[in-house]
Amino acid sequence: MKHHTEYLWFNTRQERDYVRITDEIAAAVKASGVHEGMVLVSAMHITAGVYVNDAEDGLIADIDEWLEKLAPSGRDYRHHRTGETNGDAHLKNLLIGHEVILPITKGALDLGPWQQVYYAEFDGRRKKRVVVKVLGE
Repeated sequence: MKHHTEYLWFNTRQERDYVRITDEIAAAVKASGVHEGMVLVSAMHITAGVYVNDAEDGLIADIDEWLEKLAPSGRDYRHHRTGETNGDAHLKNLLIGHEVILPITKGALDLGPWQQVYYAEFDGRRKKRVVVKVLGE
């Protein structure tokens, strides 16, 4: 079994941002030499996430609005009693998820026609990373 690990680093200018990372994941798969297998893409921070969906600006705005409605910023969350102010970002992470596992077929990322991989930042303006772990034959 082959394995390959890469890290993607982010430092977004906005507190909340959605960054398309499909090309970076595809490049990691190619670099791995894995022909058949899977790739794990996981945000290594509890205030960020990774998801798969369409790369359409209206949908991204809808996702952001949906997350903000379910876990609004500016509320006085119990988590803030620790001195932090990012309780909503932790909850948004739980809603969107922190990782995805994607198939590799014939040496390439095997996504549907509209599927794209995104890094979702909910507490930005500081350095964070995503681990990309490729496994297979």
